[in-house]
Amino acid sequence: MHVPEKWQMDSLSAIHQFIAQHGFASVISANLAASHIPLILKADEGEHGVLYGHLARSNPHWQDIIDSSVLCIFNGPHAYISPTWYHASPAVPTWNYSVVHAKGTVELTDDKTTMAILETTIQKYEPSLLTPTPENPEGFIPKQFQDKLAKGIVGFKIVITELQGKQKLGQHRSSLDQLGVVAGLSKSTGIDEQQLLKYMINQNIALG
Repeated sequence: MHVPEKWQMDSLSAIHQFIAQHGFASVISANLAASHIPLILKADEGEHGVLYGHLARSNPHWQDIIDSSVLCIFNGPHAYISPTWYHASPAVPTWNYSVVHAKGTVELTDDKTTMAILETTIQKYEPSLLTPTPENPEGFIPKQFQDKLAKGIVGFKIVITELQGKQKLGQHRSSLDQLGVVAGLSKSTGIDEQQLLKYMINQNIALG
């Protein structure tokens, strides 16, 4: 990915935080096959971190990625930017976005680790499913069903060898142009525009 210095994420921790918040990835193998799946980052493992995930055993892609290198793309908020929002003129339309690329080598995980991946994923996105209740003393997903599910999936980990983070948010433009973009995004009712603006505010980038 081409990442000019002005748009680079400024630290490994910032990239790790981005992955934690935008964990649904496109995993692309050398033969250009791709799977779209959630990945769990263990930031304290390896030099750059380790990603954990699973594929359906019926998905042949898992056979393509064994002991090979893959590219994982984590997309963040993005939106069209109108040139009419800028103070400077003439100008052209563009697209602002945030994204992380992670390259790494794939290793299959044993059954115990694969089940731990599943539990960690559920814990992240809907932990209440694991909480015992009078109606479901083993939680919403009983162990017997979990064991059956485990036979239909293949767990893996990706040892990250390279990370790139890019935030193209208009931070290279003048303060007046940045304020114009903020105003334009604020007036939009589109979900993409609102999510991009929220991201810019949270990151305190390109706000004028």
